[in-house]
Amino acid sequence: MNIGRYENSNVDFMEFNTVGSGGKAYIIDWGFGGIMPYSLDIARFLADTFEFLDYPNNMYQGSLTTEKRSDTHYEVEFRDVSFKYPGSDNYALKNVNLKFTVGEKLAVVGMNGSGKTTFIKLLCRLYDPTEGTILLNGIDIKKYRYDEYMNIFSIVFQDFKLFAMPLGENVATSSDYDRDEVTRCLEKAGFADRLKRLPKGLDTFLYKKLDKEGVEVSGGEAQKIALARALYKDAPFVILDEPTAALDPVAEAEIYSKFNDIVGDKTAVYISHRLSSCKFCDEIAVFHEGGVIQKGTHEQLLADTTGKYYELWNAQAQYYNDDVKEVC
Repeated sequence: MNIGRYENSNVDFMEFNTVGSGGKAYIIDWGFGGIMPYSLDIARFLADTFEFLDYPNNMYQGSLTTEKRSDTHYEVEFRDVSFKYPGSDNYALKNVNLKFTVGEKLAVVGMNGSGKTTFIKLLCRLYDPTEGTILLNGIDIKKYRYDEYMNIFSIVFQDFKLFAMPLGENVATSSDYDRDEVTRCLEKAGFADRLKRLPKGLDTFLYKKLDKEGVEVSGGEAQKIALARALYKDAPFVILDEPTAALDPVAEAEIYSKFNDIVGDKTAVYISHRLSSCKFCDEIAVFHEGGVIQKGTHEQLLADTTGKYYELWNAQAQYYNDDVKEVC
């Protein structure tokens, strides 16, 4: 038997040989009265998870209340914003100036590495600007309460994750949720037919890690669940950061166009390196090498035959077909 503590954590463990199998098992004391047996892999995973959850949040927390306004009146402005990732000497964004208001459908397009996702991370305060200011209704976003500010955004990142939990809890990210609303969100996201075939409906586990009767979902189905999760949060800002990048251009254009109809008068930001997916947006911001080099409607940008948008559109045109153009 071995008794000790995991490195860089407050988690105590007891290691002992298992009878018959010749392996080892662990009993872990998490320090809050929870003492349970685990295998080595799970024990290490849980220890790392709790260590991560204890990691301090050093972001300035702010004190002003951020309301989910009934009139949904919001205006966001990036004013001379530049940003370097911690430990880097290179700017990921440089002198970005951009403004958009409630109800607008904004597309952020550009080549890979142009700064699109960094722009979203700053908007949502996953990082603060190195230089410049981001304003919400004329006030520096750092002055708002951090937790409340985060709640006005509903985001689906490209690398979204679903959990080995029941479907309903995956959508609501909670064990206590409105079943009717979760069902409505899944239907809006195009998951209705699959939902009807699930053996336990919303109580069906995804994957088999925790329930041998759990179901596997395809990549397209997972994306619909992630979109339903964004709808369920009912935030005034909805952001899609290329969650459909693994799909072909036709499928991505269909999902983006349909989702635009679903979000209604909410402010929506669509990120894509495929220009065809965002033709429907009110305004398109073209990012290149960390800056915004063009801004306008699809028609306006395409009319500038010397611009980056025109160049990218024609470079990608070989991958489009008439179906894509009709969808968009």
